[in-house]
Amino acid sequence: MSFETVIGLEVHAQLKTRSKIFCGCPTDFGKEPNTQVCQICVGMPGVLPVLNRAVINCAIKAGLALNCTISNTTKFDRKNYFYPDLPKGYQISQFDQPLCRSGHLVIKGKRIGIHRAHVEEDAGKLVHAGAAGLHGSDYSLVDFNRSGVPLLEIVGEPDITSPEEAREYLEELRNILRYVNVCDGNLEEGSFRCDANVSMRPTGSTKLGTRTEIKNMNSFRAVQRALQSEIERQTGVLISGGTVQQETRLWNEADGKTHVMRSKEEAHDYRYFPEPDLVPLVIDKAWIQELQNELPELPEGRRRRYVDQLKLPADDSHVLAENKEISDFFDETIKAGAPAKTIANWLLGPVLAYLKENKKDFSETKITIQNMLDLSKVVSDGTVGTTIAKQLIVELLTTPMNVPNLIQERGLAQISDEKDLRNTVSTILAANPTQVEDFRKGKTKVRQFFFGEVMKVTKGKANPAIINKLLDALLSEEPNPVP
Repeated sequence: MSFETVIGLEVHAQLKTRSKIFCGCPTDFGKEPNTQVCQICVGMPGVLPVLNRAVINCAIKAGLALNCTISNTTKFDRKNYFYPDLPKGYQISQFDQPLCRSGHLVIKGKRIGIHRAHVEEDAGKLVHAGAAGLHGSDYSLVDFNRSGVPLLEIVGEPDITSPEEAREYLEELRNILRYVNVCDGNLEEGSFRCDANVSMRPTGSTKLGTRTEIKNMNSFRAVQRALQSEIERQTGVLISGGTVQQETRLWNEADGKTHVMRSKEEAHDYRYFPEPDLVPLVIDKAWIQELQNELPELPEGRRRRYVDQLKLPADDSHVLAENKEISDFFDETIKAGAPAKTIANWLLGPVLAYLKENKKDFSETKITIQNMLDLSKVVSDGTVGTTIAKQLIVELLTTPMNVPNLIQERGLAQISDEKDLRNTVSTILAANPTQVEDFRKGKTKVRQFFFGEVMKVTKGKANPAIINKLLDALLSEEPNPVP
């Protein structure tokens, strides 16, 4: 019997507000433990929550960007459970009247539903410490800095059918939240966290199988690997005649497997009831429209524009739109008059390579729009070649410089004197008679060797068009050219 995979993802996105959801404590990451707390954060008796309007603004903008319907009336509920990092013994969340409903994303032409997106407060954080014991520590401390930080829980429909598709969905979801500036999407800092529900069912069946929930995944790669491991585990259980148990499992990066954490809770286990200290929230159409007007062009819209208007390849358009900072920079540079294809090639080539190698964000670079305009101009008028331009881009990423002055000071101008280049090409051909003979016998790839030798001798400054013209002429001469 063959089986098919059903995956649903639950994402907790930390909303980008300066203060917490029900108090004025800051939300900065990485501060000393328990230095960003107050009586409300730590659940002191008698304190009352006050809703932060900025949290609702962020959540509505996210919902609109995810094609959700925004509820005209929403309310908060208490989700009751005990854990050391939850001092009140309950979490203020939303149960039956979420803020956002029935949205979707489109991934490579496939519609993936979003069941709901609701607002809630984060819990604190346990820090395991002490001498190594059975589980790596012998006591735990609690940091309440994160307690009360605003979250948007985005619950996807079980429409995903492979680990690869799950990764693509998460990448697009994070891009959208970053575009509308409601979440920084930082996985390392925990501001974009994912739990995955996965089940298997006989191929062709419409009935969902028993699902397991996977936690402890802190990268897109980890999500993909964890899902693949769990699919293989569940398939093995079913093929052997066993039964998949509904449970929560943890992903272990070290051994590449999921491990049982606890049996999976149902909604009734949390004993939800309306939060008595917060009144229901009424959201009128004017409020929604105001936030709708603030939404920027989203990734999919940019991709279409790059393909339809700028005639960029679909793959290039996809990569450009993934990073809003780079995409914004690209748009501004094009608006200033630079050629789209040239700038796209530079951003997707030397710029992205530098960022990846040095683990930096584009915002940390020094390059300017004027730099790109100047570089594209000196390449188009033949002052320098593309090789030199790419080398200069890497320097400009770290050091502010004037491109025309830099070229003049370093003597980087392209060599376009045909007489001088003819002597160089002739000398190289004469020094390599075997390769010349190979070329004339049909081994045309040898031509690239000659091109590279000319570039090496001229330190990359020779005009490529003139080199090719001279190679065409001199390689067709008999006998072998002599300098």
